Amino acid sequence: MESPDSTLYLSNDDLFLFARGEWYRSYEKMGAHPAVAEDGTHGYHFAVWAPDVRSVHVIGDFNGWDETATPLEQTETGGIWQGFVPGIEEGALYKYLIECADGRKLYKADPYGFYAEKVPGTASRAFDLDGYAWKDGHYLEQRRNRDMFAEPLNIFEVHLGSWRRHGDEPQGEPRPDGTYPGPGDPFPAQRGVMYSYDDLADELVSYVKEMGYSHIEIMPVNEHPFDGSWGYQPTGYYAATARYGNPRQFMHLIDACHEAGIGVILDWVPGGFCANAEGLANFNGEMLYEHKIHPNWNTHQFHYGRGEVRSFLVSNALFWAERFHADGIRMDGVSSMLYMNFGIDDPGQKRFNEKGTEEDLDASAFIRQTNAAMGKFYPDVMMIAEESTAWPLVTYPPEDGGLGFHFKWDMGWMNDTLHYMQTDFPWRPGNYRMLTFSSMYQFNENFILPLSHDEVVNGKCSLITRMPGDYWRQFAGMRALAFYQMTHPGGKLNFMGNEIAQFIEWRYYEGIQYFLSEQYDTHRHQQRFVRHLNRFYNEHPTLWQRAFESDGFEWIDADNADQSIISFIRRGDDPKEDLVVLINFDVNAREDFRMGVPEWGVYEELFNTDNERFGGSGVLNTGKIKCQDEPWNGREQSIVVRVPPLGGMILKKTGAQRRPAKKTASSGAAKAKKPASKAQGKKAAEKDAKPAAKKAVTKKPAAKKAPAVRDASEKKPVAKKKASAE
Repeated sequence: MESPDSTLYLSNDDLFLFARGEWYRSYEKMGAHPAVAEDGTHGYHFAVWAPDVRSVHVIGDFNGWDETATPLEQTETGGIWQGFVPGIEEGALYKYLIECADGRKLYKADPYGFYAEKVPGTASRAFDLDGYAWKDGHYLEQRRNRDMFAEPLNIFEVHLGSWRRHGDEPQGEPRPDGTYPGPGDPFPAQRGVMYSYDDLADELVSYVKEMGYSHIEIMPVNEHPFDGSWGYQPTGYYAATARYGNPRQFMHLIDACHEAGIGVILDWVPGGFCANAEGLANFNGEMLYEHKIHPNWNTHQFHYGRGEVRSFLVSNALFWAERFHADGIRMDGVSSMLYMNFGIDDPGQKRFNEKGTEEDLDASAFIRQTNAAMGKFYPDVMMIAEESTAWPLVTYPPEDGGLGFHFKWDMGWMNDTLHYMQTDFPWRPGNYRMLTFSSMYQFNENFILPLSHDEVVNGKCSLITRMPGDYWRQFAGMRALAFYQMTHPGGKLNFMGNEIAQFIEWRYYEGIQYFLSEQYDTHRHQQRFVRHLNRFYNEHPTLWQRAFESDGFEWIDADNADQSIISFIRRGDDPKEDLVVLINFDVNAREDFRMGVPEWGVYEELFNTDNERFGGSGVLNTGKIKCQDEPWNGREQSIVVRVPPLGGMILKKTGAQRRPAKKTASSGAAKAKKPASKAQGKKAAEKDAKPAAKKAVTKKPAAKKAPAVRDASEKKPVAKKKASAE
């Protein structure tokens, strides 16, 4: 029996492209799809890849799980089993019964299933993805016309199951002593009830909007059996987890984000999948989707050399962009894919490719293929790499030898900065280069600066507990860290809970402790600070227009290790909007601190982390700050400011000032230059002799539109090609 026009039955072209790894819409026919037979009978059409097996049957609640009632037919080539099954309605549970060549029976969920039984159930559910009416047409049109490299990129990373929960009582059985399993237990008790997709569409979206973030990054939403994997060991690559509702409800969540002007980035795990029997593992009785087991994680790693696997994965990336309107895909564990010997320490076990290197050539080719396909069909969807090594050209176009991503997480900045921030204050001068080292490479790739979930879990402690000192200094340190991240070139990412300085580590089985910001001034001030900092970032294009261009950043002073102070300039398209940034990572405030500034004029302080409304001590610069004809930091002029303890400030030239007449040589020689403070005096000569700026000169990798010319006399930057080029 056939579906109405046979459109769901695989053609020879489909089979050919599937085997070549180039069937980019394989989800349109593979899996379960509603269909109508020639006689008007409604049902579902099924198609599953299971080569070298005796038979495949569809079993489910529609046929009483009868193992013989509903056989599928095998295609002449390609190892795909397909057929129409009448009488199935949306929501029906089903599995594939696969009889292996050796007679074993396997009960498998649908690799292309769009919906799944809620855990601990393991079956797939029949579902029609066409039932949702999207309302984000205007948003998508705007997205197509934007330059992703010249707009705000400030990401709020979220685990949907633990952002907030209904109630906070433990769910499950207590221990004999009446207590409930906690963080040290293998299966801690869940606390409260998870929010639904609809709940999140109301509360999460409004919260993120209020806080001023530009994007939400959702930790893996693919169906997965174990909560403690956080979604990184999936079983259903095409199914949004049923923990929070059905796929239409997930669409509604993304639609609500777009209505609020918030982009959605989905965490994607093409590096491997879990070993559960109902999933992809040993799908036909032996390794099919996979070719090896990860030595550290025991996950099954995809066989990127098989065309059918590439068709499955590339289709999946496009699926989330096309059917769920995702604004970005963050590819997890790229390093584990690229290196053949990732996680292997024994030299005797290491393997090498035909070129004699450790590059997994199939994996790198797959990554380039995925990014090129997304660039062809959805060039406005950002592709982001979690790549933790020094692999070159991650954000360069594939035709230039790159991997084709738009952005890469800067794990080096994250590790160096957090190491510096947790160093006690007397020892910070000796670690100063960890704070400034990122300027040596910050424009080699298009970097996003992450403070992610990985940094607040598994014994690493929360961010605030890594800050030295008493409570006041810890919170001041958190403000300084957030301020440095926000003013540093590149995109930004922060994990939920960081914005309120939660003391405990993130726990996937309970909600973030937002009661802290409701009950305690310190946490409320921190939340207010982050909200105002985000808004300042959004309102000042200078911080994001050239965030990935070397001409958007210039050091003023990157050598003041003794005082643990850095200062620099951020430049945008309009020279009148240039910002001067100073950050003090020491506990001591500085009065009458002299710093060089780029232009002669009157300056004003626009932002200060030490504001009392943020919980600071109130060391501010009020009123107008006039330049002095005193060379400093290699600049022709300087200003004198108050420097807050463990804090930062942003200054801007806001007015003109009459410059005094130049002194004669004789008068100039008669008057000795005096530094503003004793602390600065010992290095005054060095500072005056220093070059004007330490500026990166490395060639920019990936692809952006040419920014607007800052001035008619300036050279126009060369336009760059899109990283995801066709």
